[in-house]
Amino acid sequence: MKIAYVFFNGELEGRVEYFKDLLLKENGDIYCADGGALHLEKLEIFPLEIWGDLDSVSEEILEKYSINNVIIKRFPKDKDFTDGELVLQHLMDKGYDEIRIIGGLGGRIDHALTNLNLIFKFKNTIFLTEKEKIFSIEREKKIEGAKGKTISFVPFSEKVEDLTLKGFKYPLNKYILHQGDSICMSNIAVEEKCEVSFSTGKLMGIILNEEI
Repeated sequence: MKIAYVFFNGELEGRVEYFKDLLLKENGDIYCADGGALHLEKLEIFPLEIWGDLDSVSEEILEKYSINNVIIKRFPKDKDFTDGELVLQHLMDKGYDEIRIIGGLGGRIDHALTNLNLIFKFKNTIFLTEKEKIFSIEREKKIEGAKGKTISFVPFSEKVEDLTLKGFKYPLNKYILHQGDSICMSNIAVEEKCEVSFSTGKLMGIILNEEI
Protein backbone atom coordinates (compact mmCIF):
# COMPACT_ATOMS: atom_id res chain seq x y z
CA MET A 1 0.00 0.00 0.00
CA LYS A 2 1.33 3.42 -1.01
CA ILE A 3 1.07 5.76 2.00
CA ALA A 4 1.60 9.49 2.47
CA TYR A 5 1.94 11.13 5.87
CA VAL A 6 1.00 14.80 6.17
CA PHE A 7 1.89 16.69 9.34
CA PHE A 8 -0.42 19.61 10.16
CA ASN A 9 0.17 22.47 12.61
CA GLY A 10 -2.12 21.18 15.39
CA GLU A 11 -1.28 19.07 18.42
CA LEU A 12 0.75 15.92 17.90
CA GLU A 13 -1.76 14.00 20.07
CA GLY A 14 0.56 11.22 21.10
CA ARG A 15 4.06 10.24 22.18
CA VAL A 16 7.02 10.98 19.95
CA GLU A 17 8.08 7.33 20.32
CA TYR A 18 4.70 6.15 19.00
CA PHE A 19 4.96 8.17 15.80
CA LYS A 20 8.62 7.28 15.24
CA ASP A 21 7.67 3.60 15.51
CA LEU A 22 4.68 4.06 13.18
CA LEU A 23 6.76 5.74 10.48
CA LEU A 24 9.39 3.01 10.76
CA LYS A 25 6.95 0.09 10.60
CA GLU A 26 4.57 1.53 7.99
CA ASN A 27 6.84 3.35 5.62
CA GLY A 28 5.48 6.22 3.52
CA ASP A 29 6.29 9.58 1.94
CA ILE A 30 6.28 12.46 4.41
CA TYR A 31 4.96 15.97 3.77
CA CYS A 32 4.10 18.83 6.08
CA ALA A 33 1.95 21.93 6.15
CA ASP A 34 3.72 24.96 7.63
CA GLY A 35 4.06 24.40 11.41
CA GLY A 36 3.79 20.66 10.94
CA ALA A 37 7.53 20.97 10.36
CA LEU A 38 7.92 21.53 14.11
CA HIS A 39 6.55 18.05 14.79
CA LEU A 40 9.07 16.59 12.37
CA GLU A 41 11.82 18.43 14.22
CA LYS A 42 10.79 16.55 17.37
CA LEU A 43 10.76 13.29 15.43
CA GLU A 44 14.15 14.11 13.84
CA ILE A 45 12.77 13.35 10.38
CA PHE A 46 13.02 15.32 7.14
CA PRO A 47 9.91 15.58 4.93
CA LEU A 48 9.93 15.44 1.15
CA GLU A 49 8.13 18.77 0.93
CA ILE A 50 6.79 21.57 3.13
CA TRP A 51 3.88 23.75 1.97
CA GLY A 52 2.28 26.93 3.30
CA ASP A 53 2.84 30.57 4.10
CA LEU A 54 5.52 29.37 6.54
CA ASP A 55 4.72 31.90 9.24
CA SER A 56 4.99 29.20 11.91
CA VAL A 57 8.45 27.93 10.98
CA SER A 58 11.71 29.70 11.71
CA GLU A 59 14.07 30.60 8.89
CA GLU A 60 16.70 28.50 10.67
CA ILE A 61 14.58 25.36 10.29
CA LEU A 62 13.71 26.21 6.68
CA GLU A 63 17.40 26.64 5.87
CA LYS A 64 18.13 23.29 7.49
CA TYR A 65 15.43 21.68 5.34
CA SER A 66 16.68 23.38 2.19
CA ILE A 67 20.23 22.16 2.75
CA ASN A 68 18.84 18.62 3.07
CA ASN A 69 17.00 18.81 -0.27
CA VAL A 70 13.50 19.34 1.14
CA ILE A 71 11.24 21.02 -1.43
CA ILE A 72 9.78 24.22 0.06
CA LYS A 73 6.60 25.69 -1.43
CA ARG A 74 5.93 29.16 -0.03
CA PHE A 75 2.53 30.84 -0.49
CA PRO A 76 1.18 34.29 0.48
CA LYS A 77 -0.56 34.49 3.84
CA ASP A 78 -3.74 35.83 2.20
CA LYS A 79 -4.97 32.81 0.25
CA ASP A 80 -8.19 30.87 -0.30
CA PHE A 81 -7.02 27.58 1.21
CA THR A 82 -5.46 26.44 4.45
CA ASP A 83 -1.88 25.18 4.31
CA GLY A 84 -3.15 21.67 4.93
CA GLU A 85 -5.61 21.78 2.06
CA LEU A 86 -2.89 23.01 -0.28
CA VAL A 87 -0.81 19.91 0.48
CA LEU A 88 -3.77 17.55 0.04
CA GLN A 89 -4.65 19.11 -3.32
CA HIS A 90 -1.05 18.49 -4.38
CA LEU A 91 -1.19 14.82 -3.33
CA MET A 92 -4.47 13.85 -5.00
CA ASP A 93 -2.90 12.90 -8.32
CA LYS A 94 0.09 11.02 -6.88
CA GLY A 95 -1.65 7.67 -6.52
CA TYR A 96 -1.55 7.24 -2.76
CA ASP A 97 -3.78 4.49 -1.39
CA GLU A 98 -4.02 6.26 1.97
CA ILE A 99 -3.10 9.74 3.19
CA ARG A 100 -2.59 9.90 6.95
CA ILE A 101 -2.86 13.29 8.60
CA ILE A 102 -1.01 13.75 11.88
CA GLY A 103 -1.22 16.90 14.00
CA GLY A 104 -4.58 17.92 12.55
CA LEU A 105 -6.45 18.23 15.85
CA GLY A 106 -6.12 20.12 19.12
CA GLY A 107 -5.73 23.87 19.50
CA ARG A 108 -8.44 26.11 18.05
CA ILE A 109 -11.80 24.39 17.50
CA ASP A 110 -12.40 26.17 14.16
CA HIS A 111 -9.11 24.78 12.87
CA ALA A 112 -9.94 21.26 14.10
CA LEU A 113 -13.43 21.20 12.58
CA THR A 114 -12.24 22.66 9.28
CA ASN A 115 -9.49 20.04 9.15
CA LEU A 116 -11.87 17.18 9.93
CA ASN A 117 -14.13 18.18 7.06
CA LEU A 118 -11.24 17.55 4.67
CA ILE A 119 -11.85 13.78 4.88
CA PHE A 120 -15.10 14.32 2.96
CA LYS A 121 -13.37 16.32 0.22
CA PHE A 122 -10.26 14.18 -0.25
CA LYS A 123 -10.73 10.43 -0.61
CA ASN A 124 -8.54 7.92 1.24
CA THR A 125 -7.65 10.57 3.82
CA ILE A 126 -7.65 9.75 7.54
CA PHE A 127 -6.64 11.50 10.74
CA LEU A 128 -4.35 9.67 13.14
CA THR A 129 -3.56 10.26 16.78
CA GLU A 130 -2.00 7.72 19.11
CA LYS A 131 -5.46 6.83 20.40
CA GLU A 132 -7.75 7.40 17.41
CA LYS A 133 -8.23 6.76 13.72
CA ILE A 134 -10.78 9.10 12.07
CA PHE A 135 -12.14 8.52 8.58
CA SER A 136 -15.10 9.13 6.28
CA ILE A 137 -17.34 6.38 4.94
CA GLU A 138 -18.36 6.40 1.28
CA ARG A 139 -21.76 4.66 1.41
CA GLU A 140 -20.26 1.39 2.64
CA LYS A 141 -17.15 0.19 4.38
CA LYS A 142 -15.77 -3.07 5.73
CA ILE A 143 -13.78 -2.68 8.92
CA GLU A 144 -11.34 -5.49 9.65
CA GLY A 145 -9.11 -6.22 12.63
CA ALA A 146 -10.99 -4.01 15.08
CA LYS A 147 -12.69 -6.72 17.16
CA GLY A 148 -13.09 -5.54 20.75
CA LYS A 149 -12.39 -1.89 19.91
CA THR A 150 -14.75 1.01 20.52
CA ILE A 151 -16.04 2.60 17.31
CA SER A 152 -18.26 5.68 17.04
CA PHE A 153 -20.10 7.06 14.03
CA VAL A 154 -20.91 10.76 13.73
CA PRO A 155 -23.25 12.25 11.09
CA PHE A 156 -21.84 15.23 9.18
CA SER A 157 -25.04 15.89 7.25
CA GLU A 158 -28.64 16.66 8.22
CA LYS A 159 -29.32 12.93 8.23
CA VAL A 160 -27.79 9.61 7.24
CA GLU A 161 -30.44 7.33 5.78
CA ASP A 162 -30.68 3.53 5.83
CA LEU A 163 -27.72 3.20 8.19
CA THR A 164 -26.91 -0.47 8.72
CA LEU A 165 -24.27 -1.76 11.15
CA LYS A 166 -23.26 -5.43 11.12
CA GLY A 167 -20.74 -7.12 13.40
CA PHE A 168 -21.24 -4.62 16.22
CA LYS A 169 -22.52 -5.04 19.77
CA TYR A 170 -25.30 -2.61 18.90
CA PRO A 171 -26.37 -3.35 15.29
CA LEU A 172 -28.67 -1.17 13.21
CA ASN A 173 -30.81 -1.96 10.19
CA LYS A 174 -31.76 0.82 7.77
CA TYR A 175 -31.84 3.38 10.59
CA ILE A 176 -32.22 7.12 9.94
CA LEU A 177 -29.46 8.88 11.90
CA HIS A 178 -30.09 12.60 12.33
CA GLN A 179 -27.45 15.23 12.93
CA GLY A 180 -27.02 15.57 16.68
CA ASP A 181 -28.14 12.00 17.46
CA SER A 182 -25.79 10.17 19.84
CA ILE A 183 -27.06 6.62 19.34
CA CYS A 184 -23.93 5.66 17.40
CA MET A 185 -21.45 6.74 20.05
CA SER A 186 -19.20 4.11 21.66
CA ASN A 187 -20.34 1.04 19.79
CA ILE A 188 -18.08 -2.03 19.99
CA ALA A 189 -16.87 -4.31 17.20
CA VAL A 190 -17.68 -7.91 18.13
CA GLU A 191 -16.67 -9.57 14.84
CA GLU A 192 -13.35 -9.66 13.00
CA LYS A 193 -15.11 -8.16 9.97
CA CYS A 194 -17.69 -5.43 10.53
CA GLU A 195 -19.81 -3.71 7.89
CA VAL A 196 -21.21 -0.19 7.67
CA SER A 197 -23.56 0.97 4.90
CA PHE A 198 -26.07 3.75 4.19
CA SER A 199 -27.82 5.27 1.20
CA THR A 200 -27.48 9.04 1.64
CA GLY A 201 -25.60 11.46 3.87
CA LYS A 202 -22.10 11.99 5.25
CA LEU A 203 -20.73 9.79 8.01
CA MET A 204 -17.51 9.92 10.02
CA GLY A 205 -16.08 6.88 11.76
CA ILE A 206 -13.77 6.98 14.79
CA ILE A 207 -11.89 3.91 16.00
CA LEU A 208 -10.32 4.10 19.45
CA ASN A 209 -6.98 2.35 19.77
CA GLU A 210 -7.44 1.80 23.47
CA GLU A 211 -10.46 1.04 25.59
CA ILE A 212 -12.19 3.82 27.55
